[in-house]
Amino acid sequence: MGDSIDLIESVVSRHVRRDISRLTAFAKGNLGRAAQSIAGTARPHVGIVAGFYIKHAEPPSPETDGLIGMAHLAAGFRAAGFDVTVITDAPCAKAVWAVVDALPEPVHLEVVGVDEGAVLRLRERLATQTSPLTHLVAVERVSPGPDGKPHREHGWDMSRETAPLHLLFDDPAFARPWTTIGIGDGGNEIGMGSLPADIVASDIPNGAVIAAQTPCDHLIVAGVSNWGAYGLLAGVAAARPDLAEALLRHFDTAHEYRFLTAAVETGQAIDDSRVDRLGKPQMSVDRIPVAEHAALVEEIRALVVAA
Repeated sequence: MGDSIDLIESVVSRHVRRDISRLTAFAKGNLGRAAQSIAGTARPHVGIVAGFYIKHAEPPSPETDGLIGMAHLAAGFRAAGFDVTVITDAPCAKAVWAVVDALPEPVHLEVVGVDEGAVLRLRERLATQTSPLTHLVAVERVSPGPDGKPHREHGWDMSRETAPLHLLFDDPAFARPWTTIGIGDGGNEIGMGSLPADIVASDIPNGAVIAAQTPCDHLIVAGVSNWGAYGLLAGVAAARPDLAEALLRHFDTAHEYRFLTAAVETGQAIDDSRVDRLGKPQMSVDRIPVAEHAALVEEIRALVVAA
């Protein structure tokens, strides 16, 4: 089982556009530890935070990365009988709802405003409800940087259109009852605060400005954030052979296309947003066509099936 999880981790941490080798080296082993934490819980209730809003896009909308990882985690965990709550904020609501609506089975969906009070009220409810969260996963969700504000990769301030959902993961005033897992690929996402600051500052463009300050219990660094979510799902399946069939029931090419189509066509999620180019709705994630992501899904699935 350990060998298969190590192989899964190596697949999802492949480099894409930037050299993140020091980030992935620091985080090595965390995918397995995160998977074991969920797999070893008797009645998991997994919260999944997603939605990275891009104001400078046409139309303004969250990017596709993070949404599809959220979808595969939610679909797999729900099929295995876990409780699942998807969490996002109002600017990302349309795209996140579109993907949640495309899931094979229903899950809970929480949408909050961008004000801190809304996040704190949600946090209290999540911690005190009849079935409280056991785990909270962030997939490509921005964290505040050194100046206390969240930033895009080129340094743009996102605080006006981003709810402080990082307060669900790390807040000295709150003793959280859940285990936290952060998944990212660029240094500015929730969970990346677990990295030594010099790694992000040295290895990531604008790293000194955008470096995430929010840590987590288990940090998964991937070439594309969606891939880290795929790896976590597969890792739980490898750790729980008795649930593997259910966990991977919807983890295939057909659902990769289904989830991304819902994100793009209904949710208007965007990709390929740069300083000199407005992002737009298209069937790609991090500028990689959907067919390549689908091939990776099948590669990861095969590692679990062969174990």
